[in-house]
Amino acid sequence: MSSSSESATAPTPGAAQGVSRSGLAFAIGAYGLWGFLPVYFIALAPAGPFEIVAWRVLFSLVFCALLITVTRAWRHLAALMRNRRVVLTMGLAGLLIFVNWQTYVYATLTNQVVEAALGYFINPIVTVFLGVLVLKERLNATQWVAVGISIVAVVVLAFGYGQLPWIALVLAFSFGFYGLIKKRVGPQVDAVSGLTIETVWLAPLAVVQLVFVAMTTGLTIGTVSVWHTVLLLSAGAVTAVPLLLFAAAARRLPLIYMGFIQYFAPFIQFLVGVVVLKEPMPLERWIGFALVWVALGVLTFDLLRGVRTARRVVAEPA
Repeated sequence: MSSSSESATAPTPGAAQGVSRSGLAFAIGAYGLWGFLPVYFIALAPAGPFEIVAWRVLFSLVFCALLITVTRAWRHLAALMRNRRVVLTMGLAGLLIFVNWQTYVYATLTNQVVEAALGYFINPIVTVFLGVLVLKERLNATQWVAVGISIVAVVVLAFGYGQLPWIALVLAFSFGFYGLIKKRVGPQVDAVSGLTIETVWLAPLAVVQLVFVAMTTGLTIGTVSVWHTVLLLSAGAVTAVPLLLFAAAARRLPLIYMGFIQYFAPFIQFLVGVVVLKEPMPLERWIGFALVWVALGVLTFDLLRGVRTARRVVAEPA
């Protein structure tokens, strides 16, 4: 997935002009595709998480190179590559997204999709929390209530699991820090260029992973079936297309709509885990998820209140 924190930086000039239907379609498409990612990764069996993520990195790089060629954006990419700050920042972002991808694929292939969905449910709350810790931002009382409820939810879930829900926490924090780092480079790095630079950094690591898999369990690409090989080769498009849809939506939709629609992905993942994969949902887990949803409701209320206040200020005569 793409960082939901990126949606927090989405431009909002269209807020007063109604809602863009194409923007809604792009946003629903992006988060819908991210929501069904578990189904895609499960279909890649018997490939393991190391092989899947390695091919995802390499084929994403190839797909981005093709897109840049088609759009004739090599000059823009070259200019970004000459910017030392951008390149180093995107390298760190790449490392974080690599951890995120690896953890997510592992969770999917080990029937822990519900916990992975939890990670993306609490990601907006973690982003707010990181704003305090890293950016020294001040939270209002409502936001502190949301953070407090989410902490209680993690405690309840830890009790239910018998351990900390580490998959959810790794996903949420890696994505949260990824969003903060992407925010540092701002709008000068578009989705395709950003993913290209990130995967350039990650390509050597992906090659090492493939060599390791080849020397141990053996690579599955080209050995299972034509369909399996096609699915693995599609990893680049599966990664890049939702990113492009997200970028297109962010340019067309007000912040508040992006904030609502971002919950489509974890909600779909949650349904896949509970309904399709029949993952267990004991009472403690339902209570923990309910607390997370309450915290998200509190954050949403705060967001709506902020939007109304901003509109009122704009509407007042000078």
